[in-house]
Amino acid sequence: MSVHSKLYEGKAKILYTTDDPEVLLADFKDDATAFNAQKRGSIIGKGEINCSISSQLFKQLEVYGIKTHFIDNPSPNQMRVKSVKILPLEVVVRNIAAGSLSQQTGLAVGTLLKQPLVEFYYKNDQLGDPLLTRDRLLLLELATVEQVDAITNLALQINEFLNGFWQQCGITLVDFKLEFGLDSQQQILLADEISPDTCRLWNTAEADPNRRIMDKDRFRRDLGNVEDAYQEVLQRVLQLVESKN
Repeated sequence: MSVHSKLYEGKAKILYTTDDPEVLLADFKDDATAFNAQKRGSIIGKGEINCSISSQLFKQLEVYGIKTHFIDNPSPNQMRVKSVKILPLEVVVRNIAAGSLSQQTGLAVGTLLKQPLVEFYYKNDQLGDPLLTRDRLLLLELATVEQVDAITNLALQINEFLNGFWQQCGITLVDFKLEFGLDSQQQILLADEISPDTCRLWNTAEADPNRRIMDKDRFRRDLGNVEDAYQEVLQRVLQLVESKN
């Protein structure tokens, strides 16, 4: 597979075109950003760790029946993916109150939600990725009614699978962000990544509210041991996947 030109560079990945117009190469970076890129840094080995975790989860989700953009890994920090037109939405699924949900509602961090909450955010850095109501989303024509319904159902299915998967890793899935795209047949595919960059993950066996954090909140909040936490998540994922095979 020959790589052509850089198509897009985001905060965490660079996308390249390949000799197949239906296939792109995603190169995962060690760069770390928070607060809409106002805080910047680097997490050693993050690219390889997140690529590996995402790849394993995409493979597991495919077996579970969720269509994703994942194809394979030509190298440890690279993923070949199906070319999709990304819908400009960040889909956030919440199981436990934390982050902006706690800040905006007053719900105590750690409050278990009676049912998963699915939220849509406008993927727009200039506007600060604002939370959208369903009507605003449709007003802006960011997706059709059918697509919103389909994505909501997919997000809940993915949450059900991931909840069980992380639980078996001894990790509590607090909340996470998903992105979806349309392939050339207008099929909705799960895209982007699923990693400690995009999930809030707590060590189930740890009661201390800072020590239990195994995700990018360690970087956001200057808690230290960021690389160790990411590495620990990867080891637990690999152990579980190997035990299933």
